[in-house]
Amino acid sequence: MQGERDGWTILTVSGEMDLVTAPAVRQHVHDAVADGRRSVVLDLAGVHFCDSSGVGVLIAARRLMRSCAGQLRLILPKDSPSEGVSHVNRVLAALGVRRLFEVFPDLAAATDDAAGPLSA
Repeated sequence: MQGERDGWTILTVSGEMDLVTAPAVRQHVHDAVADGRRSVVLDLAGVHFCDSSGVGVLIAARRLMRSCAGQLRLILPKDSPSEGVSHVNRVLAALGVRRLFEVFPDLAAATDDAAGPLSA
């Protein structure tokens, strides 16, 4: 679930982010910060379901990273006619919180300090 790339800590999440799995994601983010990591990417490309618990973890992770002068980036696949909008992107947009996050289409963009995030 964890890796490193160009100074970024990569936390890969797949499957569901819900009441059962969200606490583990929260703990991984907290562990990364406790280890002194201040640049974290949450790779959510493999998440096919996210409920309010998952959204809460994302918002809490953003708050935590900001409180320690860190950076949080999310990987969500680009929208495409064949695949549609990613589930997490839809949920974040529906709740009006998508604009709070720096979202990138893939790992290469998320770990490239020169790349800009996707628009909300």
